[in-house]
Amino acid sequence: MAEAFLKKYGGTHFETESAGLEKGKLNPLAVEVMKEEGIDISNNQTHDVFDFSKEGRNYHYVITVCDKEASDRCPIFPGMNEKINWSFSDPSQFSGTYEEKLAQTRIVRDQIKAAVLDFVSQKGSR
Repeated sequence: MAEAFLKKYGGTHFETESAGLEKGKLNPLAVEVMKEEGIDISNNQTHDVFDFSKEGRNYHYVITVCDKEASDRCPIFPGMNEKINWSFSDPSQFSGTYEEKLAQTRIVRDQIKAAVLDFVSQKGSR
């Protein structure tokens, strides 16, 4: 979700990539709540962050969107200028009815959107 919002609101100021600690499937709840924002992520591919690290890619910013423990397991990117952690609940861990999980995922989506907009306003003009 963060990658999609950064692509939408960051314009040409940022080149975005998204990866997880493990390659997996997109969460259908995330796909659904992003559609409500007019953003289709259903065809996005998942990537393994360690593959990016092994390739020796350089990044100005690495933003993790997980709890601190998971963030600490992320690899170090040698060319990284700044690592930022945004701690959000993981929608795949939500319980309850489908509607309850959807409502919780909307909250996370809105938190991510706010964080991205704040990031763009702070870093986008550099």
